[in-house]
Amino acid sequence: MAITEAAVLNRLKSGLDINGLAVAPGIFTSQEVNAIIGKIEAADKTKDTFRRSAGLFAIRQFLKEVPEIQGLIFNAQLKELIHQLYGDTYFVIKSIYFDKPPASNWYVSYHQDLTISVNARAVVPGYGPWTVKQDQFAVQPPLPVLENIFTIRIHLDDTNEENGALRVIPGSHLRGISRPEQVDWSLEKEQVCCVPEGGIMMMKPLLLHSSGRTQNNRQRRVIHIEFSDTELPESLNWAERLTLFNAGNSLGTGA
Repeated sequence: MAITEAAVLNRLKSGLDINGLAVAPGIFTSQEVNAIIGKIEAADKTKDTFRRSAGLFAIRQFLKEVPEIQGLIFNAQLKELIHQLYGDTYFVIKSIYFDKPPASNWYVSYHQDLTISVNARAVVPGYGPWTVKQDQFAVQPPLPVLENIFTIRIHLDDTNEENGALRVIPGSHLRGISRPEQVDWSLEKEQVCCVPEGGIMMMKPLLLHSSGRTQNNRQRRVIHIEFSDTELPESLNWAERLTLFNAGNSLGTGA
């Protein structure tokens, strides 16, 4: 079944609107996944944006730091899916690569993604609090900015509940900013988001989500990319803006 068929698109759109998430398998072939992994393994790992422990497990500003991978990431399938669901006005605002190998394992408790990455700190009404890590600036924007963002998580490995698949509370993105400790587990139902190799998970950043430790000694490599079509106030700029569609409907770059 083609990913751009009306029934498939309607299912994905409905999942994002109602539950805050949708899973689409088969966006990347095994050959494409291997090509992406090859580019990551060949990247210069000495930069400050590469975070390592026993093994490399995070690259911040991923598409910016490994620009040669952009053409592999935004293949025809993924670009067409984004275009069909959101039109041609959205652009990349953040990208991170995560590797969750057994030697670099961690647990992430329930949370929402409440910050955006910008290139410098500025005093702007409605934006705050701020965090700064290794010259990377992050700030919590007003709620409408967060509601406008969507995230695509590209899975380079089969992912299930035994190797750190995301656990989510469907529909929690519709409640604005909420605290995990306020969740009434007698009413809520947790969902484990299993995604096959080469598939993607689309989600809204206000969706409450968590991930567990790997239990089966298998990697969970994910490329996390956030998109928006919001222009920030004049004194702020997205730290990692990448335009997907130009006049010719192809990948381009933006300031």
